[in-house]
Amino acid sequence: MAAAALQNPHAQTPSLSPAVRAFVSVDAPVVALTHVRLIDGTGAAPKTDQTIVMRGGMLTAVGDGSSVAVPSDARVMDITGRTVLPGLVMLHEHMFYPAGGGPNYNELTFSFPRLYLAGGVTTMRTAGNMSGYADLNLKRAIDAGQLPGPDIDVTAPYLEGPGLPIPYVRELKDADDARKMVAYWADEGATSFKAYMHVSRAELSAAAQEAHRRALKITGHLCSVTFGEAADIGLDDLEHGLMVSTDFVPNKKVDECPAQDAVQASLVALDVNGPAAQALIRKLVDKHVAITSTLTVFETFVPGRLPAPDAALDAMAPEVRDNYLRRRAAIAVDSKSPYPTLFQKELEFERAFFRAGGLLVAGTDPTGYGGVVAGFADQREIELLVEAGLTPLEAIRVCTMNGATYLGRDGRIGSIAVGKQADLVVVNGNPAASIADVRNVETVFKAGVGYDSAKLVAAAKSLVGLR
Repeated sequence: MAAAALQNPHAQTPSLSPAVRAFVSVDAPVVALTHVRLIDGTGAAPKTDQTIVMRGGMLTAVGDGSSVAVPSDARVMDITGRTVLPGLVMLHEHMFYPAGGGPNYNELTFSFPRLYLAGGVTTMRTAGNMSGYADLNLKRAIDAGQLPGPDIDVTAPYLEGPGLPIPYVRELKDADDARKMVAYWADEGATSFKAYMHVSRAELSAAAQEAHRRALKITGHLCSVTFGEAADIGLDDLEHGLMVSTDFVPNKKVDECPAQDAVQASLVALDVNGPAAQALIRKLVDKHVAITSTLTVFETFVPGRLPAPDAALDAMAPEVRDNYLRRRAAIAVDSKSPYPTLFQKELEFERAFFRAGGLLVAGTDPTGYGGVVAGFADQREIELLVEAGLTPLEAIRVCTMNGATYLGRDGRIGSIAVGKQADLVVVNGNPAASIADVRNVETVFKAGVGYDSAKLVAAAKSLVGLR
């Protein structure tokens, strides 16, 4: 393939500001990684002793070290003992984070972009935002090389009906209002839309039609509308999986969000391998509706599960960390919690959906009560997908190639192949053998520029919850 054919206008590295260069550890016109253990993101078996060559932000050679010629002008990095993965493509992320208890959220446009990139996330979708323009302005600053962070697919503010006790979210008036809201935010630069819990079928349908008219996608964290109804309407994606489905609530009223207790009771009683759940899975697969796994946020409500890692605790502001640890301690002694059962059913549902051929994608949803921290949680999500029954290579594919496929960017990102953007994660260890090694991120390449993960993490210390 000719070098000119490998150039991608989206991959051209902008002039990086001093604020970004402070975290750059590798920046050369040509970089060659040698003695690589390669996991390419397609689900294929790892390959050993590989050589990867990056030029101009693109991958120009990938193959056996014995057959790939290292350019004479390359900066050569011997990474024996390390594994290279594609940059993570995560589809349920936020730049806001719970703070102070209750429905209060702070925008973390300083710490979170750094932590996402440090954790290996090179592309992300903000699955709804609370502040309108913050995500758009942050994306533009990152794209311009002014701030460090992943490429961001910006989801517009929530499409929501009345009934949500969060003051940051606007209530839709009717279907025409939903259509106008999609049009407005698309014109402002949003490239994704998300419907929320109290939206009506008519509002959801109008929003989906307007998004699709513009060749944009719409997802939903639904309650008033069932998964089956959303599939018939034409939604592209459903957030959180079974845990928020109201399809199995007895006598559910049309366009009404049932009480949380009723939803949970219906799911506790559900047999994931039974005919009702399996019929829903088949419908979602047949209608090409993706499911976004967000196991990380649900895990925080299950007594006895792993806490946030020490590095994530260090990243939290002291008061935020104390609040998180107190809430976690209270959950640990809740003997009546339905979450152990619900969490296991969610694991079963996601495995069944994946095995049925559904497009399973992933994110972390850093909400709840603060235990989900950008970057660290993205690594944990991969581990939890393995707990759900996927192989390590399948779990990595969900968090790389599947995300890129959903975004329609699988020709450019999501796997490691010649002609794609040089988005790579270098980890110490072998995640194919021990999935916990995904935590050992050393260097993250975004469009061929290598960022020091440890420096990015250090810059966010004690800031999560504040900025």
